[in-house]
This record gives sequence, structure tokens and C-alpha cells, in this order.
Amino acid sequence: MQLSVVIPVYNEKNTLREILRRVQATGLAGEILIVDDGSTDGTRQILADLPPQPGLRVILHPRNTGKGSAVRTGIQNASGQIILIQDADLEYNPRDYPMLLKPIEDGVADVVYGSRFLGAPRRVTMFWHMLANQLLTLATNLLYNSILSDMETGYKVFRAPLVQGIRLRANRFDFEPEITAKLLKRRARIFEVPISFNPREYSEGKKIKLSDAFAAVWALIRYRFAD
Repeated sequence: MQLSVVIPVYNEKNTLREILRRVQATGLAGEILIVDDGSTDGTRQILADLPPQPGLRVILHPRNTGKGSAVRTGIQNASGQIILIQDADLEYNPRDYPMLLKPIEDGVADVVYGSRFLGAPRRVTMFWHMLANQLLTLATNLLYNSILSDMETGYKVFRAPLVQGIRLRANRFDFEPEITAKLLKRRARIFEVPISFNPREYSEGKKIKLSDAFAAVWALIRYRFAD
């Protein structure tokens, strides 16, 4: 099954080349879609300077509309049978791809979440951010009768027909609760696997904010009772 890797990008000039190198080094991505969401820091020039490469596609948003919007664009344009979301900030390591793909390849899962809280190596930092993630996951489990350990993970892998058949609306970081809610309501087979995690701090360019946590809570409640 061909793997399409969707990389949403916004102002990542310092990490873009390296994440592309790491994804390509796995040898597993049949297609890489970089969706630039209106970068203004020089990221677009880097993309313009990339030599033509088989399987590499660049899609440019005319203005910044949010991570969820970029992910939706990538999903809609992916041609592989499996779609993997890869953040560009180096927090998640593509060396974990084989573990992420295995449950789908084995035919036991429709979706795989890479969990930061199942015992794999991780950088020790950002306590309050971790606590917010765990509270949002708890809310998800209470509302949807699930046992996820990391709803907000950026590593999500899908069978393409499933995710491309779901109407998604989120433009910002509320993509994670929206897609999770809609997958759980459809009783998709979701597996979790442990992944390594190297979070960057706000001084290093982290973009998610406290207001996004409130938006996530509203999304979980909203999609519990509506589609």
C-alpha cells in the first residue's frame, strides 16, 4: 500500500529541510505532500528552491488559514492508500514510521495514533502542556467511551478511503479533536503505538496556545452531538 505523507508547514524555515530529509530517509513514503499555509519567514523560498523529485508535491495556500486547513488540503490531494500526518517542527521522528504503519499493514486497524504517553523516549519539559493534553484526552474518553492515551498527538495515520470520506471543517488545532470524534463515532478501529517525542518550547517556535485548548473542548462537545 502506497504511503502518502502530508506535511503541513507554516514558518518552518529552520526545520523544513531536515524533516524532508528524515521522511525521505525512511524509504517508506511513496508520496510527500508539503502544504505551505502562507509562510512569511522564507519557508516559501526554500520550497521554491527544492529540485524536482519523484513523489514530492508542494501545495501553497495564498494566506495563513491554520494547521487544520493545511492538513485537510493534504488529505484531499493525497493519492496513497495510507495517509500519515507529519509535523515539520522535528517534534516527531519519522524513524517511528514502521511501528505506526504495522497495525494497518497487518489488517487490524483503520487508524493508528502515535502516543507520547506509552513509555517511549521523550524530552522532559513542558509539564503544563502535557497536563492539558492529558485532560483533553480524558474528556475525549468520557464523552466517547474510549481508552485513548493521547488524543492530541500529531502522529495520526489513516486508511485513505476512511479519512477522505469524512467531512472535516477544522482550520486550526481543533483538527485533532474533530477527526478523533468523528472516527470514534464511526467506530473506526483505532490502535495506539508508542512514539518518541522531542517537544520544542514556545521560545523555539511552538505555536499552539491556551485558547486552542478551549477550542478543542468545544469541538469534542459539539461533535459528540452533531456531525
